[in-house]
Parts: sequence; C-alpha cells; structure tokens
Amino acid sequence: MNGTRDIDALIQMMAKLPGLGPRSARRAVLHLIRKRDLQLIPLADLMQTVAATARECLNCGNVGTTDICDICEAEKRANGLLCVVEDVADLWAMERAGVFKGRYHVLGGTLSALDQVGPDQLRIPKLIDRVDSEAITEVILALNATVDGLTTAHYIADQLEDRVTLTSLAQGVPIGGELDYLDDGTISAALSARKAL
Repeated sequence: MNGTRDIDALIQMMAKLPGLGPRSARRAVLHLIRKRDLQLIPLADLMQTVAATARECLNCGNVGTTDICDICEAEKRANGLLCVVEDVADLWAMERAGVFKGRYHVLGGTLSALDQVGPDQLRIPKLIDRVDSEAITEVILALNATVDGLTTAHYIADQLEDRVTLTSLAQGVPIGGELDYLDDGTISAALSARKAL
C-alpha cells in the first residue's frame, strides 16, 4: 500500500517516543489526521519552529530558545543555591513543584562505568567552574536514587569537598505512601533519614 507509506512512517516515528508504542502511535496519528486543521497542522508548524530554535542554555544545560535560559537570567534566582539534576526533565519536574527558587545545573546523565560515561562526558567540569566563579553557597544534589545516581553524587561531593555546602534531597516514604507497597531500599532510606516530631 504505497498510498499510506508516509502515514506508516509517521506512526513508526511516533512509536519511538517515550510512552508510546505502536498501538498508541497509530491512534494518535489517526486522531491527528481526523483533526488536521485544529491539531495536525499547528503541531507540525510548532515542531518545525522548535526544531529550528531550541537550544541548550550555555550556563546550566536547560532547554529553551535563547543561549541563556530565563532561570539563569533571573537576578532574584542568583541566591547562592544551585540544584544539580541529571537531565532537563528533572529540572522541569522541580520547577513544576514551584518550591525551589535558586538556579540549576543539568549534568546530562550520570556516571556509568558500564556505558563508559565519565565526568568529561557530563557537565561536571562546568559545574566545578560555576561553583568557583559564581557566588554559590550550597549545592543540592537532586540525583535519582539509582546506583549510577549515587555514584555520581559521591563523585561530585568529592570534587566539591571544602568548597561549598553540599546537601541532597531527602529520600524515603512518599506522601500518601503505604509501607506495605514500598521496596526495602526506600524503607531503609526513610528509617535512616527519620526526624523528630
């Protein structure tokens, strides 16, 4: 069926997106085709614009449409707090929560001997430069609680020892969580990080 070659290619391309498999991609493409004027054409135009204008912030690694992102440009956020995250999705999650009012540093991944990812493949040297050149008083390590995330946090802590206050996000029982459904590592972390009432 040569008449559907482009549509099939679009379905295959969309199926490669996170959270979409072949079935979901097929349903999404059919929906977009049915709503061509309201959704497909505006989506295609926006994707073309974003493809042409999106870039990494030269300072922190966030994604935006300017060389320096709005967070790095905001003077009120130059308060000495720097939150280190693995990737842009983590930065955006922190921003959605609306509780952190400092600046960020996106590493672009984690250290991984298995995948041959060392400090120079990440933005760790840039992080050290920022701590030395900006008025950073505290670095918050907001890395995922995985083996690679913890390894990366330890490496960064060693590099920044005696230069700045280092903290990490608390780990443990989530709000609304039930102990019966938690894994052993989460229960252990929650017990170790217990606090007085």
